[in-house]
Amino acid sequence: MALQNIGASNSDDAFYRYKMPKMITKIEGRGNGIKTNVVNMVDIAKALARPASYTTKYFGNELGAQSKFDEKTGISLVNGAHDTVKLAGLLENFIKKYVQCYSCGNPETEIIITKTQMIILKCAACGYLSDVDMRDKLTTFILKCPPEPKKGSKDKKAMRRAEKERLKEGEAADEEQKKHIKKETTKKKAPSSSKDNAKSTSSKKKGNGSDEDHSPTRSVPDDIEHAIAEDEDDDDDDVQWQTDTSLEAAKLRIQEQLSNVTADMVMLSTDEEKAKSAKKSPEREVKVHENGGSKGNGVEERLIHEIKAYLKKGSAPSQLKSFLSSLSGTSQEVTDALFAALFEGVEKGFLKEATKKKNYLAAATTEEEGSQINMLHAIESFFGKLGPEGTKEVALVLKVLYDNDVLEEERILGWYQKGANGSNKNCGVWKHVKPFVEWLENAESESEEE
Repeated sequence: MALQNIGASNSDDAFYRYKMPKMITKIEGRGNGIKTNVVNMVDIAKALARPASYTTKYFGNELGAQSKFDEKTGISLVNGAHDTVKLAGLLENFIKKYVQCYSCGNPETEIIITKTQMIILKCAACGYLSDVDMRDKLTTFILKCPPEPKKGSKDKKAMRRAEKERLKEGEAADEEQKKHIKKETTKKKAPSSSKDNAKSTSSKKKGNGSDEDHSPTRSVPDDIEHAIAEDEDDDDDDVQWQTDTSLEAAKLRIQEQLSNVTADMVMLSTDEEKAKSAKKSPEREVKVHENGGSKGNGVEERLIHEIKAYLKKGSAPSQLKSFLSSLSGTSQEVTDALFAALFEGVEKGFLKEATKKKNYLAAATTEEEGSQINMLHAIESFFGKLGPEGTKEVALVLKVLYDNDVLEEERILGWYQKGANGSNKNCGVWKHVKPFVEWLENAESESEEE
């Protein structure tokens, strides 16, 4: 079977790995019953990862003719006599609209239908979300006959819940095991201490015995040795408790053993490890984000300025991820600065702005743990600074990001429960987020009942 590269722009690339079979057509019938049969439509559709009924329907819409695809036999028919070159050109238009990524041109995309009945192409290579033009006639057919979901994507939420339950059960088992070990260690220590007491009492009885049982020459050295051992133990205890374990004392001890240069290198390495560990821990980032401070404001202003300069260049959202990772600052500070740079000056109409810039926010929420929590904290801090009128639209922004799979349901619920029950529970943000959270919980309960 002859193969060709997917997409006309890649036709001259000999090493292009995405290929499809060349179209083969056959004209059948005569007169008014003449039809064009696309013989290998099923093979072409498999190479494009799209149902064969989509391509057949697209040919009929573009040619203004009736088209039919038989699922049982795999026969694709279009009324009328049409050249192979003409149908191949229409197939190329279909690939540009419904197969290739609008950002990187990769054909490895997946059709996603949102809750608002919008069609999006999600690219597996760069993660870009391409908005399909809903004015095209084929979109109504796709909404009526949505593509079958891939294996594994149907039960993602159920798998996540099961994984969380397994983790909780494992933590509970670990705690029970720790308690059991503690009980066993206390039981073992109790008899040993009683044996030691018995030995001490027996030694006292021997020391206080009569002259008939012990000779005077042997009793005196034993007493002296016992007293010397007690003195040595007391001296060791004093030395251990008087050792200064502060940072300054540690520096002095290191400088005594090493030269000044090597001592500075040792202390510098320890400081760098502490800074790295502080940067990695998401809990510490959240605390810094909640406490704020003059230093944090300066860092955020600098990051906002750098992100604005980058966005003015008109770079694609797919390249934003690498740019954000190159900025100096914690992940929470970078996310706060990105949200502020995208929505600075917007007081009303957040729904429209969030819909326009959802791809930039999707690039910031990667698969790394804590990225969605950072985005939610950025939304919280941004809307917390606005007045009561601006705070009303926080639920609309969350709805847009949830519909476009930028934020997951579990992350939103966990963030809301922690924030609404925390120290800042009187913040106006939570009051406007509450109806959206209740909608999520009701939708989840309805899906479970079904």
